[in-house]
Amino acid sequence: MLLKLLKKIIYLGLVLGITGSLFLGYKFNRFQHEPINMQGEAIRFIIPSGNTVRQVAQKLADNGYIEDPVMFIALARIQGENTVIKAGEYLIESGVTPDDLIRIFSQGDAVQHGFTIIEGWSFAQVLDALAQHPILVQTIQDRSPTAVMAQLGLELEHPEGWFLPDTYHFPRGTTDLEFLRRAHHSMKNKLNALWAEREPDLPLKTPYDALILASIIEKETGAVFERPLIAAAFVERLRRGMRLQTDPTIIYGLGADFDGDIRYADLRKNTPYNTYLHRGLPPTPIAMPGADAIHAALHPARSKAIYFVSKGDGTHHFSTTLEEHNAAVRKYQLNGRKPKRKAEPG
Repeated sequence: MLLKLLKKIIYLGLVLGITGSLFLGYKFNRFQHEPINMQGEAIRFIIPSGNTVRQVAQKLADNGYIEDPVMFIALARIQGENTVIKAGEYLIESGVTPDDLIRIFSQGDAVQHGFTIIEGWSFAQVLDALAQHPILVQTIQDRSPTAVMAQLGLELEHPEGWFLPDTYHFPRGTTDLEFLRRAHHSMKNKLNALWAEREPDLPLKTPYDALILASIIEKETGAVFERPLIAAAFVERLRRGMRLQTDPTIIYGLGADFDGDIRYADLRKNTPYNTYLHRGLPPTPIAMPGADAIHAALHPARSKAIYFVSKGDGTHHFSTTLEEHNAAVRKYQLNGRKPKRKAEPG
């Protein structure tokens, strides 16, 4: 009798075990493939940096998206993804299953946010815009150029010109310094690539010279088609040993003292950026040049014009002689009157 009872107990245990296993298997399979609980068409789910799969599972359960965090953890372990869930902001659409979530989180398919560095911006303008960005994590405390470059590990570089104008995309959690490192790396790569393909015999000794010249071209004109002509005029002046005599460098040298008008006294103020007084290029770029401006500096047009003056419509009149240039100044800027000071190129 005892032996029969033991057999019945063992048999019952096996039946219950098998039944339980089948039930758990069915429940786990349903959990894996059924859409998560959510209201609406999509939700935004943020995984902070450093979160483990256990923390993510609990957060999903706390928000009511899944019923059992343990099953989510088990699913992640079965898939081998439990150690590679990536931080970020995720847009989760209706119909997504826990199985899909593991794949999405492990692949890092996070929402990307954007920030654009505008061609011609100064470093100060870049920092101002970064400080106002709603997604970037603000870590820069001392915004002086020297301090920022030190935080970037670029103590030996002047910041002006070194951050490539472009639209960058990044996930939530990106810091302002991480963004600047990326933009700096992009500029170095772009500059080196364009330098390698430059025209021969340019009066530019280094890629940095090209960056300086490109920044001046960037500030002189917003018309892309004119940039090679502007570049040609400046390159010819450099070849001849002429002063560049370009107003954007005067403005940059004046800094906060510039009030919107360039006066004769400003042209005589001895700053390192006064190209009316000093020959050659200024010591640093004066803005962030875009790729088009850098390309123009390294591929100037085949033009003999060394003078140009604004026509008031965003474009310029180019001249090969000073007489022609002075006439253009009278026509486009002085309404036929003689200039109060000698017309200058640029």
